[in-house]
Amino acid sequence: MEKIIIGSDHGGFALKEKLKIFLEKKGLKVKDVGPYSAQRCDYPEFAYAAAKEVSIGKFKRGILICKTGIGNSIVANKLPRVRAALCYNVKAAKLSRQHNDSNMLVMGASFVDEKLARKITSVWLVEPFAGGRHKRRINQIRKIEIEIAKER
Repeated sequence: MEKIIIGSDHGGFALKEKLKIFLEKKGLKVKDVGPYSAQRCDYPEFAYAAAKEVSIGKFKRGILICKTGIGNSIVANKLPRVRAALCYNVKAAKLSRQHNDSNMLVMGASFVDEKLARKITSVWLVEPFAGGRHKRRINQIRKIEIEIAKER
């Protein structure tokens, strides 16, 4: 069974809960890193928890949801090997997979309702990486990550 990790903040909590059910019905095993209520919380804690699992390879893919998606994207993309894509529409999700081999989908609950989130997620889950010239660019990103690690 394929597994996926998911997290949010209070602004994305309701959508995360609905999306978890949708993912489980698709046959995925979902690990939820929180939060576990709609009580106000700080998004970096949960974005980091999910992105770290993708970064170290425990999960191939993850999903993050907050109010705008911007904060979660910033946090997730700090980690090596994470390519988090903030997607507000199906085309962006499709291209994030084809061109960027995105491994984390980020959505903003203020801009994406449940119906659209399901469509975005469905496309993102099945769309393959195109490779070719895009693989060369992903390799360039990996080289940047290595250089940054050396500088620390």
